[in-house]
Amino acid sequence: MKKNKKKKIFLLIIFLILIILVILGAIYFSKHKFIPNGKKYNFKPVVEKPLTVFDEHSNKRPIAVMIDNNVDPDSHKGLQDAYLTYECIVEGGLTRIMAIFKDVNTATIGPVRSSRHYFLDYALESDAIYAHFGWSKFAQNDIKSLGVNNLNGLYDKGFWRDNHYVAPHNAFTSIEKIYNAADGKKYRKTSDNWMALKYDVDQIFLEKKYTTKTTNEEGKEVTTTSPDVKVANNISMTYSPSQKRSYIYNKDEGYYLRSTNGHKHTDAVTKKQYHYKNIIIEKVKNKTLDSYGRQDLDTTGSGDGYFITNGYAVPIKWSKSTRKSKTIYTYNNEEIKVNDGNTIIQIVPINNNVTIN
Repeated sequence: MKKNKKKKIFLLIIFLILIILVILGAIYFSKHKFIPNGKKYNFKPVVEKPLTVFDEHSNKRPIAVMIDNNVDPDSHKGLQDAYLTYECIVEGGLTRIMAIFKDVNTATIGPVRSSRHYFLDYALESDAIYAHFGWSKFAQNDIKSLGVNNLNGLYDKGFWRDNHYVAPHNAFTSIEKIYNAADGKKYRKTSDNWMALKYDVDQIFLEKKYTTKTTNEEGKEVTTTSPDVKVANNISMTYSPSQKRSYIYNKDEGYYLRSTNGHKHTDAVTKKQYHYKNIIIEKVKNKTLDSYGRQDLDTTGSGDGYFITNGYAVPIKWSKSTRKSKTIYTYNNEEIKVNDGNTIIQIVPINNNVTIN
C-alpha cells in the first residue's frame, strides 16, 4: 500500500512538472524568436486598426446641434468636426442642418437655430444630447413626448450671441459648454448605443469590394465594376428651386468637396471648404403641415437612395421601423459600411432631382 501511495505521489509530481514546463515554454515562445528550418520568425501581436473619425471604444455621448442654413456659404463654424451630418428641407424651401459631434472639443459651433420635429428621429438614432435655439410647436411637443435630452438656447445655458452676425442668425455654442449645461440638467453623458452606422476601417467598401482592376491588351489598367456600381465624381441634388447642393470628388484626398447653390461651402474660421468621405442620399416623402409652410417627413418605413464614397455610387434601400430606431441602409440586401471618415446624409424629398456622374 505504501509503495502504491509513493508511486501515485511521484506520478502526480511528474504531471505537475510537465504542466509547468508547457506553460513556461508557451510564455518563452510568445516573447522570443522561433527558428524553424534555420529561418527566423517573429511572433507579432495582432494590433487592431483604430478608426480615425472618432474613438469607437469611447462611450462619450454624442452631441447633436441644429445649424442655421439660411446664411451665406462662408458663415458656418465648426461643422467639419462633426462625424455625422444631416440636411433636411424646412419651410420656405430652405434647409436646416444637424451636425453630430463625438470625441472632439470644438470651440465654436453654429450658427445654432431652432428645432424641427423630424430631426429628432435622427438625433435619437445616435442617442445624442440635442442642442437647439428655439423650436416649432411640433418639435416642442415631440421633445417632451419622446423624452429627448435637449438644451434650448432660449432657456438653457451653453449658448452665446455673436454681434458680428445679424440676429437671429448669430447664436453659437461649443462642445464644452454643451456638456457643462448637460451636467446642470443631470443628463447622462455616456452611451452604449450611439453608433448609427457601421464603419469599414480598411476603407474598401465599394472601391475594392465591388470593383476589379485588370490590364487590357494594350497594357493599360482598366476598372470594371458590379452592374449597379457607377462612377461618382460629380453629385448634385435639389431641395427646392432656390436650394441646390453639389459635391466634387477630390481623388487625391479621397473625399467630396461640398458646394451650396453653386458656391463653395467654407468654414468661417479655417476658410477651408467642407468635405465628406461618405455621402448617403435618402429619398423621403414630405408634406406641408401649416400655413407657415412647416414640413413633415416620412422618416419611418422604407425607401430608396444612394451610397457614395471613394468615387463610386450604388443604389441603396433604407428602412426605419420606429422614430427611435436606427435607419438601416442596404445594398444588395447587405447593410452598408461607410468608410472611415465623416459622413453627410442628405434627406431629399422623394420627387426631387438627384444627378450622379
